[in-house]
Amino acid sequence: MHLETLKIFCDLVALQSFSKTAEKHLLSQSAVSQQLAQLELTHKCQLIDRKKRPIELTKEGQLFYKAAKDMLDRYEQLRSELNALKSSSGSRINVAAIYSIGMHTLPDYVKKFMVNYPKVNVHIEYLSADKIYELVLTGDIDIGLVAVPKRDKRLDVYDFEDEPLVLACSSKHALSRELQVDIHQLQLERFIGFGKDVPTRMWIDNILQRYNIVVRPVMEFDNIETIKRAVEINSGISILPQTAILQEVSGGTIKAIGFSNEGFVRPTGIIVRKGKILGQAGRYFIELLRKKT
Repeated sequence: MHLETLKIFCDLVALQSFSKTAEKHLLSQSAVSQQLAQLELTHKCQLIDRKKRPIELTKEGQLFYKAAKDMLDRYEQLRSELNALKSSSGSRINVAAIYSIGMHTLPDYVKKFMVNYPKVNVHIEYLSADKIYELVLTGDIDIGLVAVPKRDKRLDVYDFEDEPLVLACSSKHALSRELQVDIHQLQLERFIGFGKDVPTRMWIDNILQRYNIVVRPVMEFDNIETIKRAVEINSGISILPQTAILQEVSGGTIKAIGFSNEGFVRPTGIIVRKGKILGQAGRYFIELLRKKT
C-alpha cells in the first residue's frame, strides 16, 4: 500500500468530494475512484457509503481513516526527525510567504538570520495562503507566513507583525491631497480589492462593515502587486498594508494616507505544523521572527 493512496483516501474523507480530491492530486475522478476501489478490494470491506451525499464513512472506513491518518502523521514525524539530524552547516529551511510579506517584510529578517547562520540556505517561495497552509500541513514547507492567520489544531500559530493599513490612491485622485481621511470619505468610491477567498479581503470587508461603508468594487485581484498597478493608473482606491507600498510612495505613483478614525492594522502570523521537528537553525529563525526585531 502506497502512502500516496492513503493521502488520497484521507483527502477524500476531508473534502467529501471526488472532484475536489482529484483536482488536489492532479488526477481524474476515475483515478480517485479506482484508488478507493483498490483499497476496498485489498481489505475486503466497503470504506465509504457512496449512496450518501455528502459521502460518509462506514464503520470499517472510520477505523481505516484513523489508522491511515496515524500512519501519515508518523511518516511526517519521521521526515522531520531525519531532516533535524542534518548538520546545521549544510541545512536548508523551506519558507513560504504570501507575496506582500515575502517581498516587503521578510528580507530584513533573512539578513539578520544570515549573520548567525551564513551557511544555511533559506529557500523562500511566494504562494497563496491556501497553498501555504496545505504545504505546511504536508511537511513540504517548514515555516509559513500568512496574513490574518487561521487557528487550526494541527498548527502552531505565532503572532508576527501587525501591518498598518492605509488608504492607497493615485496621486491624481481627489483624496491624494488629504493628510488624513475619515473612513466615511470612502463611501461609494470606486474600490480595487482582493479576491473573495483572500483572508485580507475578509478582514478589510469587516472594517468597512463596522463603519457602515459601502464602496463600489471595480476590480478584484488575488495579489497585492496587481492591485498596486491598478491604483497607480487611478482605476480606483484601495486599502493596503503600508509596508507593501513604500516603493510606490517613494516614487510618487501612489499616495498612502492614514485614517483619522483609528489605527487599522492587518495581523500576520507564523504557522508551523504541530510536532514539526526543526533543527537549531530553524528554531532560531522562528525565534527571530517572533521577536520582530
